[in-house]
Amino acid sequence: MESIYELSDNTDTTLFYGVNNANILLIKALHPAVKLIGRGVMLKISGNEADITRCVKHLQKIEQHCLHYNTLNEDTIRAFFTGDNTEGNRVIDNLILHGVNGKSIIARTANQQKLVKEFTRNDLLFAIGPAGSGKTYTAIALAVKALKNKEIRRIILSRPAVEAGEKLGFLPGDMKEKIDPYLQPLYDALQDMIPGAKLQDYLTNGTIQIAPLAFMRGRTLSDAVVILDEAQNTTTQQIKMFLTRMGLNSKIIVTGDMTQIDLPQHQRSGLAEAFEVLKEVKGIAKVVFAKEDIVRHKLVQRIVEAYEKNNL
Repeated sequence: MESIYELSDNTDTTLFYGVNNANILLIKALHPAVKLIGRGVMLKISGNEADITRCVKHLQKIEQHCLHYNTLNEDTIRAFFTGDNTEGNRVIDNLILHGVNGKSIIARTANQQKLVKEFTRNDLLFAIGPAGSGKTYTAIALAVKALKNKEIRRIILSRPAVEAGEKLGFLPGDMKEKIDPYLQPLYDALQDMIPGAKLQDYLTNGTIQIAPLAFMRGRTLSDAVVILDEAQNTTTQQIKMFLTRMGLNSKIIVTGDMTQIDLPQHQRSGLAEAFEVLKEVKGIAKVVFAKEDIVRHKLVQRIVEAYEKNNL
């Protein structure tokens, strides 16, 4: 017997199939009694009627999860197979906000969840960890949520514009064109969370401000969530200047990766010094992410581990 299961036009096939088809391979492994072939939105299922029915019900649950939460992982697939829906409940519990097209922005790992909790308790947070651990993305999601809930009036995002080989003055374009490449990862995160037209309005009227660290000097940042990204590339004077910009009804999140310092070799990272100087100060939270928190392609975690083994 043969049956065709067709995915909805709204289903993200990349998400459904998974990176390198990991999700569909797991589904096949969980249904060894049927032959399952997937091409685009069409999935052909061959086998006896009972096994096909069981597989179709599983596919329906998985697809509905994709449509509702815009996320899918192996634990969810296994949970629907065994009839345990605690994974779906866990997603709801760890939801930060709904982004563009209903995308669920979720605190996926223990340390991302810890950052969410500490944000409610503290006005200054340090989030330190490797690339891909979601520290900056989670921080921006918390800021957008606070803005949507009208807890603050603006979001301010900043990065130190470390010059890698080329002086900013020699790069083509006006100042915005010179600095935008440094700030693009921040734009990318915002585009996941705020519709394009609304985001452009926010950027135009100053509700959301994205600027290099040097532009923070002399300002008092009130009624805002302020995020300093890539803080490992600040000097002691720069990070001190930034932290003392905090005004009333503001929260500051400082993120960084101590393994990716681009400062001259003789210059110590201001983030490392701030970690030591402020370790006894009350009201400051520190969340240290690890390679286990990496939520990019699974190869990223293996790459980080390989470099750690070679002390690089």
